[in-house]
Amino acid sequence: MQYFLAVIGGGPAGYTAAEKALKAGKQVVIFEQESLGGTCLNVGCIPTKTLLYSAKQYFNAVNADKYGVHADTVSFDYGKMAQRKQKVVRKLVAGIKQRLKSDLCTVVNAAATVVSRTDEKVVIEANGEQYEAANLLICTGSTNFVPPIPGVKDNVAVWDSTDALAATVLPQSMIIVGGGVIGMEFATLYHELGVPVTVVEAMPQILPNLDPDIVQLLRDKYEKSGIRILTDTKVMSLEGGKVTAQTATSEDLTLEAEHVLISVGRRSRLTGLEAMTDLAVNRGITVDEKMRTNLRNVYAAGDVTGKIMLAHVASRQAEVAVANMLGETDQTIDYNAIPSVVYTNPEIAGVGRMEKDLAEGTYEVRSLPMAFSGRFVAENEGETGLCKMIIDKETRKVLGVHMIGNPCSEFVATASFAVRMGYTVEQMEQVVFPHPTVSEILKEIL
Repeated sequence: MQYFLAVIGGGPAGYTAAEKALKAGKQVVIFEQESLGGTCLNVGCIPTKTLLYSAKQYFNAVNADKYGVHADTVSFDYGKMAQRKQKVVRKLVAGIKQRLKSDLCTVVNAAATVVSRTDEKVVIEANGEQYEAANLLICTGSTNFVPPIPGVKDNVAVWDSTDALAATVLPQSMIIVGGGVIGMEFATLYHELGVPVTVVEAMPQILPNLDPDIVQLLRDKYEKSGIRILTDTKVMSLEGGKVTAQTATSEDLTLEAEHVLISVGRRSRLTGLEAMTDLAVNRGITVDEKMRTNLRNVYAAGDVTGKIMLAHVASRQAEVAVANMLGETDQTIDYNAIPSVVYTNPEIAGVGRMEKDLAEGTYEVRSLPMAFSGRFVAENEGETGLCKMIIDKETRKVLGVHMIGNPCSEFVATASFAVRMGYTVEQMEQVVFPHPTVSEILKEIL
């Protein structure tokens, strides 16, 4: 039998693609060598956010006095937090299995290797069997990047994010190499549970891809609360938990902790694709706006494309890929309207353009503290927050929105919609927001 679609990888891109093809009545085979859900569900987004929520519950209880609540004997059990994390993961994996349960869908729990490809079919081998499909969607994801720092390899004190999530006992102290999204979320987790944390970032700014004003507010708060943050600092070598680093002014530093978490990014996973020697690759598989590769019946989606490595981007890329296989040729993805969230405390969320992306004099910036929202004040004692809106001076369109303050992750999609649809300030002014909500800040700023 020849399937309509073969999907290699069962993460957000893979299972989303399979679902869309199944709804269209197409035969699908999906290969996943580990667990359905991929990195995001099993060793990424979901387990991290589950642990972060537990840490936030503890942190809020310890600091409840400012809300008039007295909790004198608060404690936590990290082992139970880890158990709950696993329960959440199992439940969601089971949900994906149920969604793919169909007479039209074959799930193969094994590594897949492309054997051959023509414009008519792709042949894939897994578990000693061969499968044929008219179309191939590559969703093989990414892996943690291990930098070539002396002393990292075979060092039991060194963790990556997978190791950190697998631990059932908290480290006594932690150095985090890399102040990106993963690094800062783990810094939040450990700090809120009382672990001394030092973050070492080679760039001048933690979270270097986000709005500098927003990031500075987070840094100021975190440093005041006790997290040590070293930017413009490069790790030179490791010996156990001892880190030798150098600042931009060539000052040598020696840091030490029980564990060192390496979180300096991820790289596309291309294993199993070696037979396609003519597949175009450049820091990931090269795709166009319809997720097509340079090979007629081969598409790619998710982290393997090397674009924006976020689960929701992977899902949308998969929808676009399958839509184009089905002849829905108007489907594309707008990378300028991708919302991003950092689950620190307070949260950071943003979408669209930043000031550094635009020519001086072509845009207007409107800023307001989140405290202009009544509900934000009620629920965030002692916090101010910030919301920035970037507006095109000529067209009056909303180009970007960037925020810090809880719970901005829950309404950044509203800003994403405005950016995606090209709303002007005048159109945004006509949108009615429920009161009292923190989302009203998007109306107040106008």
